[in-house]
Amino acid sequence: MKRVAITGGIGSGKSTLCRVLAERHSIAIYDSDRRAKEIMNSDPQVREGIVALFGSEAYTPEGLNRGHIASRAFSDPTLLSQLNGVVHPRVVADFEEWAEGESGDYVIVESALLFSSPLVGHYDFAVVVDAPLELRVERCVARDGLSPEQVRERISRQMSVEEMRSRADIVVVADGRPLEPLADHIDQAIRQLKK
Repeated sequence: MKRVAITGGIGSGKSTLCRVLAERHSIAIYDSDRRAKEIMNSDPQVREGIVALFGSEAYTPEGLNRGHIASRAFSDPTLLSQLNGVVHPRVVADFEEWAEGESGDYVIVESALLFSSPLVGHYDFAVVVDAPLELRVERCVARDGLSPEQVRERISRQMSVEEMRSRADIVVVADGRPLEPLADHIDQAIRQLKK
């Protein structure tokens, strides 16, 4: 089984592209960001590590206190790195377990932090989704209710687009045009992968 990784910065359009590909090909997609959130809520060792970093305010009776963690982690690179060190190894193990249970010719792993995470080396082919900065900011403001300044701050903490592009096997620009042609680019890459 081949593993296709799809990544890009926040607001780039990677999740939407993954959804289009899943609908077109019935491909199993592992959403590492969603699974990380689930693991942060459900895995006792991960919870313990997060509380050690962020204090008892890290969790409310409803679960992970995402606002508290995000506001602290995104303003402190060291704390963010420590958080990733607690969560990422468990996500990789979860992905491996999940992939072993799939039966298709290939699966997709979607990850915003692909190239700076332990998922490096756990895929065969990398796709980077990119979009103009202002469009990314606009998407995140509308989707997440953040201010433009908050979005730009988060973008500044992520790997640069140039670095991501240099590590990609294919780059797709999701600049607001219809997604079908963009999905065609991925289709072509998948056909190459199958050969």
